[in-house]
Amino acid sequence: MTPIISIVGKSDSGKTTLIEKIIPELNKRGYRVATVKHDVHGFDIDIEGKDSRRHKNSGAHTVVISSPQKIAMIRDVKEDLTLSELRGRFIKGVDIIISEGYKNDRHPKIEVHRKDAGGAPLCSKKDMLIALAGDEEFDIGVPCININDVQRLVDIIEDKFLKKKGKPSIMLRIDGENVTLKPFIKDMMIRSITGMISALKDCEDQKEIEISISL
Repeated sequence: MTPIISIVGKSDSGKTTLIEKIIPELNKRGYRVATVKHDVHGFDIDIEGKDSRRHKNSGAHTVVISSPQKIAMIRDVKEDLTLSELRGRFIKGVDIIISEGYKNDRHPKIEVHRKDAGGAPLCSKKDMLIALAGDEEFDIGVPCININDVQRLVDIIEDKFLKKKGKPSIMLRIDGENVTLKPFIKDMMIRSITGMISALKDCEDQKEIEISISL
């Protein structure tokens, strides 16, 4: 399961700047990174008059723009998707997902807090806060890291979420008999099942999954 870390904080606290520093440090350590930016006000990445915009204006539900270097997709949705839903549907082939925003989503968080912003941090350990990046200390039960100490912040991310752990395993039993699975079948089943379950509410951080089907 690809880990998700949310960078949260008050407006203009420096969330984007911190992400710009975290990404190259993760890249340097050999990790592929995807990012998600949350925009509660909506956005439009298409340009009026372009063919893709004309496709969308004509009523297309989904428009894909493809080139030899990159692709983009513009798709209608009925509601704001959770990070787990975005991961399950759209984000593949990366080691970690860094999001900006999503303060209320149930994923580990690093909060950016500036002294001149005043007040207490927005999050605590109960909000799955793993570190505070800022310019002052708070006794909130998580490390308070200087916002410029990007290596230490990435050390925390790497130690908690990226260091190699035991490989996921799966067992299939039919009518009480164990079925031998080839490695590629195991991998396909694990990815499919965990991907679908992670999109369910309150099921993002599963450690063990048990499924029983009666036919």
